[in-house]
Amino acid sequence: MKKKQYVLTFFILSITWIFGTNYLLKLYAPSEFVAIIEHTKEVLYVLLAGWFFYFFISKMEELSASKEEEARLSTLINSMVDFVNFKDGEGRWIQANNFGLKLFDIENVDYRGKKDSELAEYSNYFSDALRYCEISDEEAWKAGGIIRVEEVLPQPDGTTKTFDTIKVPLFNEDGSRQGLVIMGRDITERKYVETLLEESRQQYRSLFEYSPDIVSMLDLNGTITNLNPQFERITGYSRDEYIGKNLAALIPDSHRQIVLDKVANVVENHCPQMFELELQHKNGKPLIFQSTSLPIIVNDKIAGIICNSRDVTELRQTEERLRRTDKLSVVGELSASVAHEIRNPLTSLKGLVQLLQMEDEKHQLYYQIMIDELNRINHIVSELLLLAKPQQIKYTEADLQVILHDVISLLKSEASLYNIQIEFQVQSEPVMIECEPNQLKQLFINILKNAIEASSAGDAVNITLESFDNNVTVVVKDQGVGISKELLERIGEPFYSSKEKGTGLGMTVSFKIVQSHNGTIKFRSEPDKGTDVIVQLPIKHADKMKRVETSVN
Repeated sequence: MKKKQYVLTFFILSITWIFGTNYLLKLYAPSEFVAIIEHTKEVLYVLLAGWFFYFFISKMEELSASKEEEARLSTLINSMVDFVNFKDGEGRWIQANNFGLKLFDIENVDYRGKKDSELAEYSNYFSDALRYCEISDEEAWKAGGIIRVEEVLPQPDGTTKTFDTIKVPLFNEDGSRQGLVIMGRDITERKYVETLLEESRQQYRSLFEYSPDIVSMLDLNGTITNLNPQFERITGYSRDEYIGKNLAALIPDSHRQIVLDKVANVVENHCPQMFELELQHKNGKPLIFQSTSLPIIVNDKIAGIICNSRDVTELRQTEERLRRTDKLSVVGELSASVAHEIRNPLTSLKGLVQLLQMEDEKHQLYYQIMIDELNRINHIVSELLLLAKPQQIKYTEADLQVILHDVISLLKSEASLYNIQIEFQVQSEPVMIECEPNQLKQLFINILKNAIEASSAGDAVNITLESFDNNVTVVVKDQGVGISKELLERIGEPFYSSKEKGTGLGMTVSFKIVQSHNGTIKFRSEPDKGTDVIVQLPIKHADKMKRVETSVN
């Protein structure tokens, strides 16, 4: 259409020039100059016509180049999987790619020269989204530079699409708005993956942070990289004290090689390893952990080790108590079956030896040795009977200081024989407890005799008594040879003793007495530094306390 207009204009101007100049020549030009002027006019016409054709061809070339550039731009933006849109300074659409037109469901709309609010009239579902684009564009203009936002676009099927949108405002030299370039990439899938990854991280964090066991993470060199909060609660140590340190420097010598071998096995064979580990609480209390080490696999390669450690200290202590209870049960059954059978012939043997001792003065030494040994056998049988016979305790109120005084008086002569002093710190007031006095006497006799036998001449055995709340504590402290760690772990086992002629039944009986009184007995000892025996007993027992509460109510 424009080509025809250009050609028609050329013809009109040409005819006007030819006839107009000829008319003017006839009217005003002298006859002698007419030929010269006509040739000059013809040359001028050729020049003007040539300029016109040159201008026309130049414009056509520019138009063709512009169309080619527009075609290339259109091809480029239509080949993009992102939304691309060009707007002028007033927010009118100049050009958009097919992805954007399809996105807003305006593929069949002549969008050029229209604003978002005007295009909203042609889109049933995306009208609100198009109107919001004007608000978002205004924020880009106000920012005065490139902005990047995430925009969520609801879809007709109820889902949503998320776009990472970049808006680039363009300004004229005078600061007026020139245009706006908008590019939006569909990141719905990426956001979904990020959401799944974040959920996975939160699940992992919850498993790590809230696990009731200690969870530790190591690198391939055995350096601790992370510890969960349970570590502080269970061990008493701060996580910062251990994170960043190598496992080899933190494990006791007795377990170091075993643990390091297990960790090396995880790294080499990529398989789980289980082991038990002994550590100390910050307050010195021993802790036992059952640990499982697992490889951390990333891209089919081991990246580290995760270790789950469960505190089984109480479980192992319970197992040890059950083991000792089983031993006591076996000893009780054995005692019940043989003790009476031993005592009957023992009485006869002792009577016969005493008759021989009266009649034969020549071998008095041998007879005395026989009587002593028979008395020793009788003492062992008595202890066996005490273990075998079920004791129904009848609690009576007694002064614990009086019980201890009776025991000290009984053993004072034996202590004096070895030049050992027994020191007892007497309380100003009676310490009344509910107990079976005879059993407590037997308990403290066994403890005090052990303290005397472990001491050297000139040493002292100290006895202290303290009452606190509903419990009373008796501590017997000697300065003797002490007890090794191995023996400490086995104290109370039947027939296990460090004494040359000991049976191990004395402490077994003592443990049973304390247990029957709902108390506890503990030992603190180091070789050549003495031993502390701590006995804690309740002042009142649960059944009595319940009856008192009932009578008060």
